[in-house]
Amino acid sequence: MAMDAREIYVTALKNTHALEMQALQIMERQVERLERYPEMEQALRRHIEETHGQRRRLEEALQSLGDGPSALKEGFLGFVGNMMALGHAPAQDEILKNTYANHAFENFEIAAYESLLTIGEAAGQQAHRTALQQSLKEEQAMAEAVRALIKPTTERYIALTTSGAKADR
Repeated sequence: MAMDAREIYVTALKNTHALEMQALQIMERQVERLERYPEMEQALRRHIEETHGQRRRLEEALQSLGDGPSALKEGFLGFVGNMMALGHAPAQDEILKNTYANHAFENFEIAAYESLLTIGEAAGQQAHRTALQQSLKEEQAMAEAVRALIKPTTERYIALTTSGAKADR
């Protein structure tokens, strides 16, 4: 069954909203466990707040179109986010694995917002463009922040590990 561009846009808004739920679950679980990497904790806490704003912007866009988030997608991706966040917990190098995963996930979100903006344009939905561009900019800034933390995080991990200190998180 064919969908029109507006329906594709609404679906993309719901998918992106659910993706942000997954991001929140991942970041919130990591922040709970971070002990020795204050710069990463600070970046994650800041982005958690931004992510709440991104979800509100997506909810407003959906409401303006007479729709709302998908409870099924929210539940599933929230669960997946929790599992992803806990997946690295047993690893000695948990912080490194989480850093790599965070960088990848931020770039995934960038792609999602770029696609959403393209779909919105094709659907003639310009009312939400500025809000979605703001979310895209926040994701780009977080991707850059995580990228910039790769080296210092790795250096701290090496220093802690070679001194015999607990370095995983």
